[in-house]
Amino acid sequence: MVKIGTPGTAQATRLLLLGSGELGKEVAIEAQRLGVEVIACDSYENAPAMQVAHRSRILDMTDPEALESMLREERPTLVVPEVEAIATDVLLRLEAQRFRVVPTARATRLTMDREGIRRLAAEELGLRTSTYRFCDTLEELEKAGKELGFPLVVKPVMSSSGKGQSVARSPEEIRDSWETSQGAGRVAGGRVIAESFVDFDYEITLLTVRHVAGTNFCAPIGHRQENGDYQESWQPHPMAPAAHAEALRVAKTITDALGGWGIFGVELFVRGETVWFSEVSPRPHDTGLVTLVGQELSQFALHVRAILGLPIHGVRQTGPAASAVILGHGDLDAPVYSGLDGALVEPDTELRLFGKPRVRGYRRMGVALARAESVELARERARAAAAAVTVSQEEG
Repeated sequence: MVKIGTPGTAQATRLLLLGSGELGKEVAIEAQRLGVEVIACDSYENAPAMQVAHRSRILDMTDPEALESMLREERPTLVVPEVEAIATDVLLRLEAQRFRVVPTARATRLTMDREGIRRLAAEELGLRTSTYRFCDTLEELEKAGKELGFPLVVKPVMSSSGKGQSVARSPEEIRDSWETSQGAGRVAGGRVIAESFVDFDYEITLLTVRHVAGTNFCAPIGHRQENGDYQESWQPHPMAPAAHAEALRVAKTITDALGGWGIFGVELFVRGETVWFSEVSPRPHDTGLVTLVGQELSQFALHVRAILGLPIHGVRQTGPAASAVILGHGDLDAPVYSGLDGALVEPDTELRLFGKPRVRGYRRMGVALARAESVELARERARAAAAAVTVSQEEG
């Protein structure tokens, strides 16, 4: 029997977020709806989830001593990683001492390292992936180019959200790809994965939720990316029945191997009825923001229910839906949002503004959401709503 204690008391059920961005913010909101005490941690002040949490902590989560000290002090019921830049060795050690890490410390460790998850998927589980090589030097990357051919996708093994990722289209571009990868990962001068280019028809995110009673899947989510960052997503993405069945098999295989409860974002390439495994995140996925309007229970609600051990009775979609990101550009502190009235002029259109305190370069600051009679119309509405919002610096 699941019990939830009262927040702020010794009996509280405490959920500690390691990472307090926009995805963590939605997890915090869903947890609080069920009476869970939320502690939000991140490396900077006033991160989005901190704005809705009961309490917050600021620390470098890659510092093993700082992370372990904070966890021992807080003694949370659930440790919920929401980013990849975490000292996972600490999580592995503390999990053995009865700390509960979501979904598991092993899953968190494996998926923050492209080498670990790729070797698990391709070499242990036998899932179809692109052909790949791991390279520690420019010379090894040049050799991989000769073996795998071009275009060649190059990514740091320890990075996220497309950071340091590039495509070398000829031997002459290998050096540029190598230099792009260095310093962009979570470890300076780190290892890279070189992948042969997969000529796919489309790519999807298949949100997979493991819970006390089994595994459920959300409708496939299509998405468009630029420089490795998602720009828009839509649900459901149409798939041939055989491709959909294979996608479900691949997603269940990899998530069963990782274990634990919660939402997993499984990224797949599809051509015809052939499916390639790409990556997996053991947490809510940015493209899954579309589920805030596309499902009765969003990926965040499903995640919280699952990790609390509560029942999930299938996943019901509300109809065609889409999301489009709202970007901030430049050097902005305490940004101001305008054009919201124009953004919401169409029916079945919503906004989520994340409340991030600053912009350096460009940054995802919000998302426009829309429902419609078709995916195409939902995408049009979401893009129009996002384009109507301006993020700027207001002079004091």
